[in-house]
Amino acid sequence: MIDVVVVDDHPAILAGIQAWFAAADPPIHVVAAGADLSVAWTGPGRHARIVVLDLQLTAGNPAYADLGRLVDAGRQVIVYSMRDDAATALACLDLGAFTYLNKAEGHAHLVAAVHAADADRAYVSPSLAGAMGVDQRPTRPRLAPREVDVLLEWFKCESKELVASKLGLSPRTVASYLDRVRIKYANTGRPAPTKATLVARAIQDGLIRLDEL
Repeated sequence: MIDVVVVDDHPAILAGIQAWFAAADPPIHVVAAGADLSVAWTGPGRHARIVVLDLQLTAGNPAYADLGRLVDAGRQVIVYSMRDDAATALACLDLGAFTYLNKAEGHAHLVAAVHAADADRAYVSPSLAGAMGVDQRPTRPRLAPREVDVLLEWFKCESKELVASKLGLSPRTVASYLDRVRIKYANTGRPAPTKATLVARAIQDGLIRLDEL
């Protein structure tokens, strides 16, 4: 059973997501759901590693700050939003979201994204792939602060388990952060499939100096 918490302010969408997850194989258990972020921080929801988050919980700006706090806490955040612009999807990825889905993409992509998050496998939805395809930003990827922390610690440690111990994370979460860093580099046309290549990229981008290794 995969435990998730769902944060969305539309009752019909909450009900639909719960029905989709109950029918999934393997099943996905919604341990908490509601219109307020408190469901992800209190009660049974605080133990769910995977969070399905509606980015527009209130009128006004998207909940980027809330997304950042969840990511910094080591949560796997799947942003599930009505917004379909590339800038929003890329901003969420830069903040460390596990993936970004537009609500028009339907239940199959959302269920697949949760299964991927549970297995620490990257998942690129059609909307996110489209956003990446039109990304005209400089070739240096924008890494979330926690991604940088994990990356630099990994350069200094012999294993992901040691990184996890030092940063208070699980080895699976460490692996997930490193996978996201690799995806971001690949999407800028600078793939980094090995640890040595990632070190070279980090030195090129000024994230670390040779004498720090």
